This record gives sequence, structure tokens and C-alpha cells, in this order.
Amino acid sequence: MSEASIALNRFGLGARAGEGGGAAPKTALLRQFERFETLPAPIAAYPRTGVLAAEFAADYANVQMIGRDARRQGVKAEVATEEARKAARQKGREYYSQAVGARAQVAVFSETPFVERLVHFWANHFAVSADKQQMIGLAGGFEFDAIRPHVLGRFRDMLHAVERHPAMLLYLDQAQSVGPNSPLGQLAAQRQERRRVGLNENLAREILELHTLGVRTGYSQADVTEFARAMTGWTVPGLGRGQGARLARGAGEAGEFVFAPRIHEPGARTIMGKSYAQQGQAQAAAVLDDLAAHPATARHLATKLARHFAGDDPPPALTARLEAAYMKSDGDLPTVYRALVEAPEAWTPQPVKFKTPWEWSVSAMRALGTQEIPAQAMLGLMAQLGQPVWRPGSPAGYDDIAPSWAGPDAVMRRVEAAERFAARTRETIDPRARAAELFPGALSATTSQAIARAESPAQGVALMLVSPEFMRR
Repeated sequence: MSEASIALNRFGLGARAGEGGGAAPKTALLRQFERFETLPAPIAAYPRTGVLAAEFAADYANVQMIGRDARRQGVKAEVATEEARKAARQKGREYYSQAVGARAQVAVFSETPFVERLVHFWANHFAVSADKQQMIGLAGGFEFDAIRPHVLGRFRDMLHAVERHPAMLLYLDQAQSVGPNSPLGQLAAQRQERRRVGLNENLAREILELHTLGVRTGYSQADVTEFARAMTGWTVPGLGRGQGARLARGAGEAGEFVFAPRIHEPGARTIMGKSYAQQGQAQAAAVLDDLAAHPATARHLATKLARHFAGDDPPPALTARLEAAYMKSDGDLPTVYRALVEAPEAWTPQPVKFKTPWEWSVSAMRALGTQEIPAQAMLGLMAQLGQPVWRPGSPAGYDDIAPSWAGPDAVMRRVEAAERFAARTRETIDPRARAAELFPGALSATTSQAIARAESPAQGVALMLVSPEFMRR
């Protein structure tokens, strides 16, 4: 790969016709920071998280009210609320579809594809999965409102925004976490309702293991428990099912982050040898600040960035360089990105990554000049290729290594999708000329000859989309 091709395809989301690589690809990548739009038109048209969450909270309250009325009348609540629950689920699916369509539109038409790639990277790092009913309508808002505004800021600020977002609090059950010695916890003990309330460690564990320090970095189960105690009170009124979320109603706007003192575990916490005596919300916030500044967090994030841009087995020298940039800049992400762009390991001429289904699909649409991207079509495509948007099924997110995406069946699905792309392309494309534009100075003679021998332009386009140059970056 030439440097121009690397800039377009490894750092960016795939070249477009006539785009070219430019004379100074590294400078061009860094200049994207100045032009990045936090809320481009398709995303600006999508409701903000507060609006969505308020709607879903109202729907949830309506279902609860119908259920209570039914029980008073001796009718099964499940039967009485079926229509209301069905309508709420449908609304969530519609918002999810709209958000996926907006994400695809932005990625395909973006003039700052390097930064868009970074948005997708961080959204997968802080993964939520739109599987729960409460989650499906909030997953898009999570990326749009918690990730995008901070992709060119400090990691600390992104971390705080992510952990306070309703999607994260609901996905990892933080909204229902209650301190055993909090006022509500003590009341539950008196009423012998311990089974209904209690401490939930999910979010605390994943913050330590996935979001910041990484696995096997010196924290213990006791640290997880202490952090979970510090985080009690971080909740979402009107959306959670636990007593904690119910108690938080009236403490703030429905569906938005609030701190509920009555479910917060009192007292100082000791986490990884440090005591946190802060009161209320400030206690867990102080822990997040320290985690963001921790050397293990720098190493964990540097390793993941190096893996994403320089190969499934991250070069140790690049990881060390990114780690140092993070620590010296106090977690300033553009400083880390600049170190990445300037690192020779990221510009290895050989392709170092196999594209994920999302990357391949977006690059195909950019390559073909796709103008219309129906949201439902994008949903179907990503489901067929095995990477439904915002549905990794795990807080660890989707894998970023070739074995997860390069199996024979997965490749065959791309071949089928490539044939459909080619058949639907309205523009008359000379596939040999287009391939040379997409991979400046990097198109192999083998691929060029294979495209030239195609029986039709459509077949040539399909071959281009499944060529080694297109499948890898």
C-alpha cells in the first residue's frame, strides 16, 4: 500500500471516486480535526438523548399505570399491558433504525473519515448492546451524545459522559444498584425485602476491566465491590426496574442521569489502596478521574488503538509511543492521535487489518458513490454480514481481529453482498479505473487483470469489492 492508500483506507473509511490521496497524507489526516462536525445534519435531525429518554420514561410509566389498574380489577397485568408494551417496543425499533441510518449517512458522506473511524472505535470500546427493550432506542443517542462530543477532547471527559449516560446505566444495571446501608437499603432490611434491593457490581467491574485499566492490572474483587458501593446513587429515574430507579423518580428529569442520595452507600471507600472520603456523587467521580489518569489505562487504550491501526498483534514500540503520549498530555486524545499518525508502524506497506463488516460496507458505498442509504437496508445488510450495529451482545464490544470476520462463510456473505451492490449501482463504472482511484499506487497486477477479465462491468465491480485490496486495510 502507498501512503496515500493507507491514509484513505487504513486511517479513513475508504476512498471515494476522484478523491485521490493528496501530496501530504499525514497532514491531511490531522487537518480533519479542524473540520470534524460533532452534529452533522443526519445526526442533528435525530432527537437528543434527553428527549428520547423522556419519551421512553413516559411510555414506561404508562405501562406501569395500566398494569396497576388491571391488578385492581383482577385482570392479569401482562394481558392488559400487552398493547402498550408492543407500542413502546415499536417506537424503540423505529428510533434505532433512524439512528443506524443516520450513522451510515454520516460515515459514507463524511469529509473527515479518520475522525469518524475514531468515533466508531470509541463507541465499540464503550460498548452497549441494544438488546434490552429499554436500550434499543437509546443506543444511537449514546454514540451521538456521549462519544462524538468528546472524540477530540480528553479521555477523562468522555469517560464521565459515557458512565453517566442512561444507556450505560441501564445496560449494566447500575440504575437498580442500592447501597445495603443506604436509607433505602436499611428500610428494605427492616421490611425483610433484601431480595428486591441490593448492590449491583456490573458497571463498576466493566469500568475497571474494559473501559479503563484492563484485565489483570492490579485491582481485586474487593476493589470492584468498593467501587460499586461508591457508584450507588448513579441512576436514571423512570426507566429502570429496580427500587433504586423508582426511588429516583422526582429527583430529576425522567430518563436523565441523577444522583439519588437515598440509595447511596455512606462512608469512605478504599479502592486500589487509596481512600475516597468524598460525599455523594463526587466519590465515584473522583475514582473515575484517577482511573483516567492511571498508567494502566494509558497502556490499555494504547494497545487497543495500536491493534486497530497497526495490526492484530500490536507493535510494542507503537503501543509504548501512544502510551507515553497519553500520559504526557493528561489523556488528551488528539495528542495521542497525532502520535499515531506520525508513527512509522502505522504506515506499514503491507495490509495489516481485515475489515469488519461495518468497515467493508461503508467503504463499498463510498467506493460506488452510493447516494441513497435506506435505514432498513442497512439494518438488513449488517445483520446478514454478522455485525448488527450497536448489538455486540457483550460489554466487550465487537472483536477487532481477523479470525472473527475472515471465516469462509463470512467471506461468502460479502461476495453475495458485493454482487447485490454491483447490480444496484446506477452509475456506469469502469471497475479497473475506479479500483486504481480507490487504491492509488497500491492496486496489484493480479487484481487489475481479474477485473479486466470480468464478463460485464457489474461483475468487474463485484470482483473489485471482494479483492484483497478491498477486504483489507
